[in-house]
Formats: sequence, C-alpha cells, structure tokens
Amino acid sequence: MNHYETHFLSEPSGGVPNNPLPLLLYRQAMPAEVEDGAAWFESTFDKHAWPPRWRYPVFTYTHFHTNTHEVLGIYAGEADIQLGGETGPVIRLIKGDAVLIPAGVGHKQIHASDDFMAVGAYPAGLSPDKYLDQPEQLPETLKNVARVSIPDRDPLYGDAGGLLQAWQAQH
Repeated sequence: MNHYETHFLSEPSGGVPNNPLPLLLYRQAMPAEVEDGAAWFESTFDKHAWPPRWRYPVFTYTHFHTNTHEVLGIYAGEADIQLGGETGPVIRLIKGDAVLIPAGVGHKQIHASDDFMAVGAYPAGLSPDKYLDQPEQLPETLKNVARVSIPDRDPLYGDAGGLLQAWQAQH
C-alpha cells in the first residue's frame, strides 16, 4: 500500500516559492470499502501525528503556506488542482486520493464537481500561515520555507514510508 507519485515543483513561479521536496500524490489511499471517507482520513492522519483541521474544498486562488507542510485527503467528488503556481501542472484528484503538499508549494482549485470535499491536516503543533502569489514577497517566503523541518511521520504511513523515504532522500 505504500505507493505514491512524486512531483517536483522546486523552482519559484511568480511569487510562489515552491520547494525542493517533492509533492507526494497517493492515488486511492483510502480503501474502496470505506463508507465515511472524511472520518477515515481524519482518523488516519490523526494517528500519525497530523491532526485534521478542516473539511472544505480547495481555495480557487493560488495560495501556499510557508511555515508548514499540508496534506489533503479527498473524501468526496473530484477536482482539478493546479500545483506550483500559475505555471504549474494541473492534477486531477478523485475520491480516495491524498496529496502531501510541501511548504511553499502553491495550490488552487481550477474546477471541481459539486460534491468535492477534502480533509486538511498539518503536522502536530503547527498552524498554517497563508500567502498569495505576490512576487515582492518571494525573498521572505523562500527564507520561511527553507526553515520548515521534515516531519517525523508520514500522514498516511506513519513511520513506515511515504515522506520518510521520498523526503529523507533529499537531505
């Protein structure tokens, strides 16, 4: 089950700093037989020290967090999400997928089904700031992102893979 795709969005785009750490896309992370997807993602994230913070779609404008990484668990519908700023790829996320977005990586919802919903979580003890794509802030946001540490546990696999494999290899 420890499967994920890596997407490298390491170069700044406009005012979005992005991150040398790869974005991790976990396709169909939630078992198909799960009836309450929101509760499943919340429980899974929480037991791996990524307490869930919200249930909501993704904002329809480019934003990013400079002080923490973020994980989204898609529990209903589907959406096209642009990652990495205005020049970044658009990725279709569907019910059951999860995506681990490194600090500084821009994200916005381009299009979504009417029922699209996600659970959002961050490493324990961290609250996200929110920045918009503003090029004049790039020097500050690059410094902030560089200070964000790698979490001790993956939000889906705990201490058995995921970011521990993909991100530790970057350091």
